[in-house]
Amino acid sequence: MVLWVFGYGSLVWNPGFDFDERVIGFIRDYRRVFDLACFDHRGTPQNPARTLTLEPKEGSICWGVAYCIHGGSERERAVVESLERRECEYDGKTIVDFYKDKDSIEPTLTGVLVFTSTLDKLLNKYYLGPAPLEEMASQIATASGPCGNNRDYLFRLENALFEIGHEDDMVIELANEVRNILGKKVRKGKKKQPVRPTTHLPFLSFISGVQVHPLADAAVATDSYEENGKIGMMKGESHGNSRAKKTSNLVD
Repeated sequence: MVLWVFGYGSLVWNPGFDFDERVIGFIRDYRRVFDLACFDHRGTPQNPARTLTLEPKEGSICWGVAYCIHGGSERERAVVESLERRECEYDGKTIVDFYKDKDSIEPTLTGVLVFTSTLDKLLNKYYLGPAPLEEMASQIATASGPCGNNRDYLFRLENALFEIGHEDDMVIELANEVRNILGKKVRKGKKKQPVRPTTHLPFLSFISGVQVHPLADAAVATDSYEENGKIGMMKGESHGNSRAKKTSNLVD
């Protein structure tokens, strides 16, 4: 058995669970939006944080990271249950196709799990809906909760997307508006070269639960972790019984 989970927000830099593969890529016909409230991590009920969810949009692509967990149903169940507790604001799970190459018609992976939200204020108490840029920036600049402040979530996302070589113009624009409010220097978009693939996916398409479409170059990328407030690097190991370590149990 094998489980793939797609991360497009804090999972990009802080998955919080042990994984066997980390592959940079994207999903189609979705875009990330800061339209979801967080009451208990980086905000409060009185001043909720704004965090990410996915909004369907035909023709859009959303870059992020797919994590592979294999080793049996018990391990997969433990990861999903951990994510359900962490991603408590998300009331849906969606199965998507995952791609590595923008020119490819065939997905690299099918059956990939991603956490999503009901985009309806009446049906989902966490859904804030869209707002003007200045309003969202003001909310993000001032909200904070037990896990830290809202602006750090945004700045970490901005940096994480830069590190994987796929910045998001919306994220940069919003982060710069927050910097304007805080009186900080704005950051100009600077494209980083995408991480070059180095290894092959070490499993075959007959494994149940996911279909894998072979590519000449499927990447296992490095991941960041935090130790005593410092950022370090860690490489996902894909052979034998070695596993990449989780970065943190804290929600970001």
